[in-house]
Amino acid sequence: MIGVFDSGIGGLSILREIRRQMPDADLLYLADQARAPYGPRSLEEVEAIALEIGGWLVDRGATTLVVACNTASAAALESLRSRFDQIPIVGMEPAVKPAAAQTASGVIAVFATAATFQGRLFESVVSRHGTGVRVVARACPEWVELVESGSVAGPEVERTVKGPVSEARAEMADVAVLGCTHFSFLAPVIAQTGGPGLVVIDPAPAVASQTARVAPDPGDGGSLRLVSSADPGRLTALAAEMAGVITPLEPWEYPS
Repeated sequence: MIGVFDSGIGGLSILREIRRQMPDADLLYLADQARAPYGPRSLEEVEAIALEIGGWLVDRGATTLVVACNTASAAALESLRSRFDQIPIVGMEPAVKPAAAQTASGVIAVFATAATFQGRLFESVVSRHGTGVRVVARACPEWVELVESGSVAGPEVERTVKGPVSEARAEMADVAVLGCTHFSFLAPVIAQTGGPGLVVIDPAPAVASQTARVAPDPGDGGSLRLVSSADPGRLTALAAEMAGVITPLEPWEYPS
């Protein structure tokens, strides 16, 4: 079984892609909505939360963990791999490498949360893969709030997205890296707002492909269980509406 977690519903973008690529995999998804968003929290606090959730998923049979949250990956990926070294753990890192390969202007924009930019992981990714390009980093906590509320289209969404995207375009960025799983649901608006010539890189397909490569025992029944630390009913409704994920299973309570 593959255990997937995020602070909220953003990781459903990863879950959706894993199900597309691995339709027979058994999946357990935890949305930690009671403590969302993670972005304003300290990295130390997010690390402790991630280790707690990782242990909960492993205790329930997860043989692979997917940290479907850039903030949690920035804060806790190393610690998770050290604590649960018997299983593969797939994390998120901003797609600076493919962005650097695709930019024509030499400028790429990374949209994420403030905590993602503060982590050692982001600094490492830029130093390894951002040589020769300029990285424009934009923290967009309000985008997370939009997605968590189920708002991914319409005039309000366009107004909220326009500011950071326009700023990045004014600095000649021609590639937009989505450094938060929530932002996958805003990709069409980001592309539209950025105008012709803006390439938007969604990490979900690559993360799902990596999961398929490393998962030793993903299961073969295609089962799915959704768990929320706050409101299971709202989670299942948003999962169906935004990610096309429909499950007849009653969510487990977390913690339990």
